Amino acid sequence: MTRLPTQKKRQPSQNPPSAALTWPAETELVGLVIELAPYSNDYLYAEYTIGLHAWFLAQVQQTNPELSRSLHDEQSEKAFTISGLEGELLAAGKDLQLQANKTYRWYINILSQPVAQWASKWLQNLPAVVDLRNAPLRIISCQVALPPTTYKQLLTTSLSRTSIQLTFLTPTSFRSKQHHFPLPVPKNLFHSYLRRWNDFSDIKIPQDKFLNWIEETVIIHRHKLESAKVIAGKKGSVTGFTGAIELGLSKKVNENSDFGQYFYALAQLAPYCGTGHKTTFGLGQTRIGWLLSDILPVSPRQNLLASRIAELTEAFMAKRRRTGGTRAQEIAETWATILARREIGESLSAIALDLEMPYETVKTYVKLARRSLKANEEVKG
Repeated sequence: MTRLPTQKKRQPSQNPPSAALTWPAETELVGLVIELAPYSNDYLYAEYTIGLHAWFLAQVQQTNPELSRSLHDEQSEKAFTISGLEGELLAAGKDLQLQANKTYRWYINILSQPVAQWASKWLQNLPAVVDLRNAPLRIISCQVALPPTTYKQLLTTSLSRTSIQLTFLTPTSFRSKQHHFPLPVPKNLFHSYLRRWNDFSDIKIPQDKFLNWIEETVIIHRHKLESAKVIAGKKGSVTGFTGAIELGLSKKVNENSDFGQYFYALAQLAPYCGTGHKTTFGLGQTRIGWLLSDILPVSPRQNLLASRIAELTEAFMAKRRRTGGTRAQEIAETWATILARREIGESLSAIALDLEMPYETVKTYVKLARRSLKANEEVKG
């Protein structure tokens, strides 16, 4: 496909206008929306959320190395989520095209007090540009999208005791027995929220008892769902669901009023923490309400690339059935991701940068992956 000529990139002359965004020191949860504008009709690669993820972590690392190490290494759950870009992205060959006359919204949600404190200081000197590969985005503004609060406040100001509605704006999935489980079963939903709650809140909820209560008490009143296959962060693909669901409680709720309160508090947590896994790469974005018109479309290019990664992963796993386990799955997904991205013309250096792997390792994996595919074809022949 012939690409449209792009305008010459303009370099920012000053930092973006800074809004006085502040919140109480005890804040543990807050959602931000950053408005961005491209300098020209630039192109994004299908996996651009990897770049957004890396840019955000680099901001933390540059200003608070100790917190950065914590986000990378110490916590089983990450204390933030990010979205993809919300706005008009056009399909253009293997890429997505930004529109120079459009603005885009990028959401960052924070789940712990240390990160909330860091963000409050960071916003006082917000960078001028979000620098994605070959597509710098000028920061126009930053506003609060989800109000600053604490886990305790979610318990004391929870939703009225009626049904709750949740909309999953981006593909959402759970991990189950080394596979993806793309259905919003109530136990899986609330296990997802509960993990974050218990990691970052001082108010601990008894996991096993509460999840058993969820299974016995929560009723699905209605749902409207569709499935989609997308890229799973740095490597692999995910089969997920988008859509909306309405949940209520049976009469058994009166048997444990505390669990009923936890149910509504965790539902309020959902927009902050997202649902399922890979929420730090834009998956599982969740809002309260029946908001089907807000669901973000999956680009055909990302769907095709994700399908190719899934196909290659299965082929590589077929040769590793004897070894099995998570290690075999990880290697198969890595080979599949690298080869699929190489097949659509991405450079080895760009792939290595995204996967945080040495260039020579990526080069070797491409060779091994191709050799494995050739051996499979010879066996079939």
